Order: sequence, then structure tokens, then C-alpha cells
Amino acid sequence: MHLIGTLIIGLIVGALAKFLMPGKDPGGFIITILLGIAGAFVGTYLGQLLHLYQPGQSAGWIMSIIGAMILLGIYRLIVGRNA
Repeated sequence: MHLIGTLIIGLIVGALAKFLMPGKDPGGFIITILLGIAGAFVGTYLGQLLHLYQPGQSAGWIMSIIGAMILLGIYRLIVGRNA
């Protein structure tokens, strides 16, 4: 159930990050989901680095969205240069 929940949260977080950072991105729906899922992990890591979360705690919605936006920005930089 944890994996399905992460996928659903990743879908929502990825869509919200895309909404907050509009623009043309190569890739599509799958990339958005993957960035959302990875954003939750990045948000968790950043939150633990900033002592917002204890080890073993996962990121909340806001940190997950911030993590997804960071990854979306990096993705645009990398793919934008190659396109």
C-alpha cells in the first residue's frame, strides 16, 4: 500500500509542481509523475538536512512540491541544453 500511496502522491505533487512552474517541457505525463515521486524523496532529504524532519519521517506536501519543483528546474536545464 505504501508504494501505491507514493505513486498517487507523486502524481499529485508532480502535477502541482508543473502547475506552479508552467512552461514547455520535453517528456509528458510519466516524467511529471516521476519528478513528483522523486520530489518527495528530495523534499524528505532537504527536510532532514534542515532538521525539519527526524530520520524516518517523510516529507509533507509542501516540501514534496518544493523538491519536485527543484527537480523540474534541473530537468529543464539539462534537457533544454540538449534540445
